[in-house]
Amino acid sequence: MRYYEDKINSNSYIEFSKNKSKANLKSEEVDNENKDSQSEDIDNIKQMGVPNMPQQAKKEIQCITIIGEIEGHYVGNPQKKSTKYEHIIPMLYSIEENEDIKGVLIILNTVGGDVEAGLAMAELINSISKKVVTLVLGGSHSIGVPLATAGDYSFIAPTATMVVHPIRTNGLVIGVNATMIVHPVRMNGFVIGVAQTFHYFKKMQERITQFIIRTSNIEREELEKIMHSKEDLVSDVGSVLIGKEAVECGLINEVGGLKDAMNKLKELIKESNNK
Repeated sequence: MRYYEDKINSNSYIEFSKNKSKANLKSEEVDNENKDSQSEDIDNIKQMGVPNMPQQAKKEIQCITIIGEIEGHYVGNPQKKSTKYEHIIPMLYSIEENEDIKGVLIILNTVGGDVEAGLAMAELINSISKKVVTLVLGGSHSIGVPLATAGDYSFIAPTATMVVHPIRTNGLVIGVNATMIVHPVRMNGFVIGVAQTFHYFKKMQERITQFIIRTSNIEREELEKIMHSKEDLVSDVGSVLIGKEAVECGLINEVGGLKDAMNKLKELIKESNNK
């Protein structure tokens, strides 16, 4: 009798051990799946060059920050903070596709950067159907100017600055014709140019000028005046506009902070919903 009891107990223990092993394996599989899912989310956050972005809680307003140097077709200095246009573009696409998001708040603190990338981002911001309010904190310089004017309404903090200057290229430009026409273009470094090269830069400057005029209240004459001023920058041409100065010339709509920007955005969303 004792033998059968021991056998039953032994079989029960073996069965219990098997069940426990199965449970452990299942738990490990779940943990591995969770880790894979987390790893995929992290990859999406790092890359974000694809529309498959991590799922977020439903919200009416999406905030985007554009900080540091705007990085374009070339990788920037790893020591500098940067905003990559291949991150912002799919983010804007995702926002446009999301019916739950009604408005976008764009916070800017940028030194400028790649002209093509910055202008591409500005055009995309200006073309989305959602209501957009921009807020300049710290500064929005160079190609950051059209980014600041790209929304439906713009704010600048009282102490924030905007450096408005002509576009420039750094380094060496070599050509075969000594005829050079320098319009609102700045060239740094050793330059032996051709007329076609400078004509290209003139056209590039015109694209930026036209965008700023189209998306703000500034007049062309005023924009070119502050762009070519020689009073503010020691070794360059351009102007530094602080807070209300950017409003007075027509670049920015209003001086304000985060509360003002949020209230205005909600107001624009409400007006849009009532139509």
